[in-house]
Amino acid sequence: MQIPRSIGTHDGSFHADEVTACALLIIFDLVDENKIIRSRDPVVLSKCEYVCDVGGVYSIENKRFDHHQVSYDGSWSSAGMILHYLKEFGYMDCEEYHFLNNTLVHGVDEQDNGRFFSKEGFCSFSDIIKIYNPREEEETNSDADFSCALHFTIDFLCRLRKKFQYDRVCRGIVREAMETEDMCLYFDRPLAWQENFFFLGGEKHPAAFVCFPSCDQWILRGIPPNLDRRMEVRVPFPENWAGLLGKELSKVSGIPGAVFCHKGLFLSVWTNRESCQRALRLTLQDRGII
Repeated sequence: MQIPRSIGTHDGSFHADEVTACALLIIFDLVDENKIIRSRDPVVLSKCEYVCDVGGVYSIENKRFDHHQVSYDGSWSSAGMILHYLKEFGYMDCEEYHFLNNTLVHGVDEQDNGRFFSKEGFCSFSDIIKIYNPREEEETNSDADFSCALHFTIDFLCRLRKKFQYDRVCRGIVREAMETEDMCLYFDRPLAWQENFFFLGGEKHPAAFVCFPSCDQWILRGIPPNLDRRMEVRVPFPENWAGLLGKELSKVSGIPGAVFCHKGLFLSVWTNRESCQRALRLTLQDRGII
């Protein structure tokens, strides 16, 4: 007899794919954390409602999600399989699926299947989860370490989902601002504008700057040509502003209320909106645009 809301996965060393798979099923309220069963015993696993990363079967209908068997020739690990399952059965829409896949799960799949290895000096999500495994000489409970990794992953996924939901709310505000076809998009608060701008066709939009308040100051930020070149800008600030602060920037620019201009000429900070607007106008004149 199956145990409702249970999930079986292998015991021993754990990896990011089954930890992520378990976390996703918990977040979407399909399994209970206290019903995670770590074993390779087929009899034990047969009693689980879900089985991930063990068992030699991939069957979305039977809730079996292993990728190690020869009969499976896809590119997913158990994490990718579970994410796809959640989309197919209506627990998330396609947009959230692609967000979670592109932000986290695809990388887990790639590393678990040996198609990606972190370079020296870089640490992936999968590398972090691997560190939670106990060392061979340690007399620790592997299930307790698995639980620690699971809680970290649940928190991380919940924060990713909140970011996704927040970004989607911001999209309507960005869309409205883009309707003006102006050189600068103005917002009355900080928001997730960059990804939304390009999601909405920003590569063809004429805007070169965004302006918004932040921490009692105002930000004038250059817009990049596209997301792949996000540290570049369509229109840089005047060269002689680079790296200047406060009074020195005000003196060179002739604009009161200066706070800072980044040496990369893509960001400047001012005490008020009017100074931002003057900085925008002067920059466009300096670059021969107006």
